[in-house]
Amino acid sequence: QVQLVESGGGLVQAGDSLRLSCAPSGRTFGTYAMGWFRQAPGKEREFVATINWSGSRTSYAESVKGRFTISRDSAKNGVFLQMNSLKPEDTAVYYCAAGLTGGSRDDDYHSWGQGTQVTVSS
Repeated sequence: QVQLVESGGGLVQAGDSLRLSCAPSGRTFGTYAMGWFRQAPGKEREFVATINWSGSRTSYAESVKGRFTISRDSAKNGVFLQMNSLKPEDTAVYYCAAGLTGGSRDDDYHSWGQGTQVTVSS
């Protein structure tokens, strides 16, 4: 398992952009798929995006396609989430996760960060 730390959240207006970062707290030597999930108050945690170990494949939730982009930080084994055209419904705590194979299910991941708050006002 790896220790993950998210950063980059904040309070923005609708239509603005944010770039989230997820990085290991220390050096890692394995290769992992990475994913982003989010959870709003009173809601179930939902899948946002995932990227495989090499960065050759990505997948997105329908609600964020065309607006969000996931990418890998190959130098530090981390991951980014570029969020453009933010909407109030994007408001949530965003979590990054690492897994052996990736996927859209939270069960596919074995390591999770503590989350970073994203708030989008209308």
